[in-house]
Amino acid sequence: MTTLQAIILGLVQGLGEFLPISSSAHLVLVPWLFKWEDPGLTFDIALHLGTLIAVAIYFWKDWLRLLTKGFTDTKSADGRLFWYLVLATIPGALIGFVLEKHAETIFRNPLLISVMLILLGVILYWADRRGTKSISVKKITLKTSFLIGASQALAIIPGVSRSGITMTTGLLLGLTREGAARFSFLLSAPIIFGAAAVKLPHVIAHPSLITGNFIIGMVVSCITGLASIGFLLRYVQTKTFLPFAWYRFVLGAFVIAVVIWR
Repeated sequence: MTTLQAIILGLVQGLGEFLPISSSAHLVLVPWLFKWEDPGLTFDIALHLGTLIAVAIYFWKDWLRLLTKGFTDTKSADGRLFWYLVLATIPGALIGFVLEKHAETIFRNPLLISVMLILLGVILYWADRRGTKSISVKKITLKTSFLIGASQALAIIPGVSRSGITMTTGLLLGLTREGAARFSFLLSAPIIFGAAAVKLPHVIAHPSLITGNFIIGMVVSCITGLASIGFLLRYVQTKTFLPFAWYRFVLGAFVIAVVIWR
């Protein structure tokens, strides 16, 4: 891997993890389109660590408050939200564990990815148009949080997008755009941590794998992740998800065309 490739993939991860466009799809499609070699497990860990650090930095005050209230005042809005996030994490974690091998093999098919990009783009657009957008993240219910967490399991298929499916489900269940985005970002912390933690022993056992490109990929994904979180939370206060839906349509159609042409 070259330094330029590490930077590009870091940018792809940082943007795709938090914008509803699917980081896993882009991490498959970019090397496929440019005929790069698979960057491997170690670099995948670097990218996930970068976005984990980004979400931890951005929401550290929120998580500190949620953790405190979660164990000292479970009846408060923050106390309930903490345990709702814990519950919502379980379905995605279980499905990810069961289907991990499929995610790294048969699901990494460009044609399947393109179909999922387009399909979830349609659903995102529909949810954004039809959702009541009346519930803030502070007023989220146990049922709503669990359904959002369950939908997260679909993100095991590249092209679905973890942030995309959770925001879409949130919109369908009546959350405001900002509420859906904020809950999705808070929910991302434990699932990204879990994904990194499962693979981290591989790096610890082989410290020589932590190369310059490892650090570059991690730093770029962290910085880009911070920027994309801040951007989306500001953006959805006044604008719709339509541009992201259109991006998914165009990218999906482009990939299908490349598959046919090749």
